[in-house]
Amino acid sequence: MASGWARDGAIQDQIDASVNDAVQYARSNLISGASAELCDECDERIPQARRLALPGVRYCVQCQAAIEGNDASAKSFNRRGSKDSQLR
Repeated sequence: MASGWARDGAIQDQIDASVNDAVQYARSNLISGASAELCDECDERIPQARRLALPGVRYCVQCQAAIEGNDASAKSFNRRGSKDSQLR
């Protein structure tokens, strides 16, 4: 596919780089190690089931949801792919 002055395969290289960046971002946010018994944010007890399901968990469900809600980089992706969603 011709794309002006770009060499053949440049578009696929850009797609691959974007995917690799997203994978690295996700891996950097993985939690590991021993789970906390008390939430680092509010000091409430973290349920045993949550600690077993997510090794290395540091926050209760409510605090984790609040933290993830403030993550601007997760909102930067245009998942719909339409131009209308880009104009909002």
